Amino acid sequence: MLIAKNWKSYELLDAGDGEKLERWGEFYLRRPDPQAIWPKRLDSKKWENVHAHYHRSQKGGGHWEALKKLPSKWVINYNKLSFNVKLMSFKHTGLFPEQAENWEWMINKIKNAGRNINVLNLFAYTGAATVACAYAGASVCHVDASKGMVNWAKENLDLSGLADKPVRFIIEDVLEFVKREIRRGKKYEAIIMDPPSYGRGPNGEVWQIEEQLFLLIKEAFNLLADKPLFVLLNSYTTGFSPYVLRNIIDLNIKQKGIISCGEIGLPITNSNIILPCGIYCKWEENSIKN
Repeated sequence: MLIAKNWKSYELLDAGDGEKLERWGEFYLRRPDPQAIWPKRLDSKKWENVHAHYHRSQKGGGHWEALKKLPSKWVINYNKLSFNVKLMSFKHTGLFPEQAENWEWMINKIKNAGRNINVLNLFAYTGAATVACAYAGASVCHVDASKGMVNWAKENLDLSGLADKPVRFIIEDVLEFVKREIRRGKKYEAIIMDPPSYGRGPNGEVWQIEEQLFLLIKEAFNLLADKPLFVLLNSYTTGFSPYVLRNIIDLNIKQKGIISCGEIGLPITNSNIILPCGIYCKWEENSIKN
């Protein structure tokens, strides 16, 4: 398991009874987490002393309850990277802190490559991976179907002092974009994908991961350069094993390299407990090992 243990402005204080208690900078949030089926460790006063609490609805979805004054958005930092976070629908904040280990891995791969690296970031969301790759010196093509998420990613790039870096932002259905890039003969040394379980494109295109992930990866790997650096595939789809991702990559990758997969997680402060948060699979070239 990859454990994101180097945060200073984010902290997982506790998790249990289907919830997690977090510090985001100077603000404290309480959110549901279905993985935390063990009892809470901290007393109820600490769980109640939060700025906002997300309540699930029995009918699906839920809502945030504001308990203390909270800005509409605020900034947290990871080393030299900066990100806007805010309360979103369905309990999210616009950032997944468990991905920090993957950011560090990509930064090291790019910095040590000794050549120009073009990165394709698909389902790029608010652009944390885009910011990390741009910081490392790569050119990045950032693709997401949501205009709001792309604008948020631009904000994060600017916050990190990287607005002048070579990043191309595309608002489009991911599969349609990949097919067009193939026709154009484009090539990338690295591909990042973080596909949702379900989603809709800007023109009503429907994405369902079980039906379309294999096809997307098969198509996207046609965009890999002759000498690619890495591929990173993340998933938060419930019930998926890391070996699902590994098998799909192994069946489609043409270049020889190293495949590794597993879970990603967050450590709970002052404990030996790790909260599992998702899965990943990486392919990397043989010649560089970090």
